[in-house]
Amino acid sequence: MIVASFLAYFSILILIGIISHKKQKSSADFIVGDRSLNFWLTALSAHASDMSAWLFMGLPSAIYIGGLSQSWIAIGLLIGMFLNWQFVAIKLRKATEKYDSYTLSTFFEKRFNDQSGILRVLTATMTVVFLTCYLAAGLIAMGLLLESVFGIDYYFGLSVAMLVAVAYTFSGGFITIAWTDLFQALFLLFVIMLVPLIAVGNLSGGISEIQTSAINLGISFSLLSDYSLHTLLTTLFLILGWGLGYFGQPHIITKFMGIKNPDDLRKAKYVGMTWQVLALTSSVCIGLIGIAFHGGSLGNPELVFIEMVKILHHPFIAGFILCAVLAANISTMDSQILVCGSVLSEDFYKHLVRKTASQKDLVRASRAAVILVSVVSLLLAFNRNSTVLEMVLYAWSGLGCCFGPLVLMSLYSKKANRYGAIAGILVGGLIAGSWELINPLLTDMKMSSLVPGFPLTLLTIYAVSLLTVNCDKVIADQKN
Repeated sequence: MIVASFLAYFSILILIGIISHKKQKSSADFIVGDRSLNFWLTALSAHASDMSAWLFMGLPSAIYIGGLSQSWIAIGLLIGMFLNWQFVAIKLRKATEKYDSYTLSTFFEKRFNDQSGILRVLTATMTVVFLTCYLAAGLIAMGLLLESVFGIDYYFGLSVAMLVAVAYTFSGGFITIAWTDLFQALFLLFVIMLVPLIAVGNLSGGISEIQTSAINLGISFSLLSDYSLHTLLTTLFLILGWGLGYFGQPHIITKFMGIKNPDDLRKAKYVGMTWQVLALTSSVCIGLIGIAFHGGSLGNPELVFIEMVKILHHPFIAGFILCAVLAANISTMDSQILVCGSVLSEDFYKHLVRKTASQKDLVRASRAAVILVSVVSLLLAFNRNSTVLEMVLYAWSGLGCCFGPLVLMSLYSKKANRYGAIAGILVGGLIAGSWELINPLLTDMKMSSLVPGFPLTLLTIYAVSLLTVNCDKVIADQKN
C-alpha cells in the first residue's frame, strides 16, 4: 500500500514535468526560465526551495528535544525571509537583468567590474561546496525516511531519491522545477497542517496532556525558560543564526530573478510569507504534540513526524502523507542541483574552459554538471555521522556568511568594490569552514557561524573597499 502511494506521487511529479516541459534553447531558459514566471509560481517555488525535509524532521526534532524555546528558530526564519523579500527581491531582479546575469557569480563579476575572474571563481567555488553539503543533508533525510517506512537499505534509498530529483531537473530546468515546486508546496502545506490536528485529537488529555508530558520529561514548555543573560543570548543566537542566512542562499534568491514583472514581487512576498507562517507553525506543533504522543520513547527524534503518521493512518494514506517529506526535500534538492549545475556550466565551463561555447553546448554542460554534483553529494550522504539539522545549519551558515553581506553591499553600497568583495567572500568562507573548531575556544555557548561571520564579512567588504578605493586608478596609471 505504501509503495503504491509513493509510485502514485512520483507519477504525478513526472506528469507535471511532462506538461510543463519547455525545450531548452538557451542557458537563460534552463537557468532562470527566461524570466517568465508569475508571482504565484515565484512565491511558492522560492519557499518550497527553502523548506526541505528539515521542516518535517529537523525542526520538529529540535522542539521534541528542547521544547518550545527552540521555536525561536522558526521566528528567526520568518524575520529573515521577510527582510529578504523586502530588501533583496526587487533590487536583485532588476540588477541581474541590467547586468544580464543568470547566476550570482556572473552578477558579482559584472557589478564590481572584476576582469581578473577571481571573484567569479571564488563565488562559484563557495556555492558548489556549501550547496553540495546541503544536498547531502537532504539525501540523508530521504534515506532515513525510506529506511524507516520501507525497511529499504539506506544507501539504495539515497540512490533512488537522487535519481528522481535529477531526472526532471536534467530534462526540464527552471520552468519544470517551478511547476513541480508549486504542486509540492501546496501538497506539503496541506499535510503539515492536517497531521497535528489529527494527532492532537488522538491525545486523551488534548493540549494539557502535552504540557504534562513535557513537565514529566523535563522539557521546557515556554518560549523563555528564564530571563538570564545566558538564555537571552541563546535565543538571540538562534534568531540570528538562522534568519541572517536568507540573504545568501543562491537556491532561494535566484527564484526572484525568474519573475516576469519585478513589481509583482510585492504580491509574491505576501503569498510566500503566508505559506511560511502556516508551515513553520505546523512544524512546531508537530514537535510539541510528539512529546505527549511518543512519550519520549523515540530512538531517533528526527522520526517524530514519520512515526506519528505511521501510527495514525492506514498504510496507503500514510504513504501518501509521507510523500510530503519527499515533496519538501525534492523541492529543495532540485533547485540546489540546478544552481550548482548552472554555476559549473556558466562560471567554469563557459569562462574557463570554452569561452566560445554555443547556447546548445551550455545547456549540455549544465546537464552534465547536474549529474556530477548529484554524484558527489550522494557520496557525501553515504556518511551517516551527521544529523539533518547539523548538516543543514552548516551549509546554511556557510552560504549566508559568504554571500549574504555581499548581496546587500552590491545592491545598496556604491563604495563597495571588487577588492572588498573578494576579501569578504574569503573571510566568510574561512569563518564558516573553521567555526566549529573556533567556537569552543571562545565560549561554551554553541552558536552558528553566521552570528560572528555575517557582521565580520560585512565589515571586511566595507573596510577593504575603502582602503583600496584608488587601487584600480594606480594600476591603470602604472600601465600607462
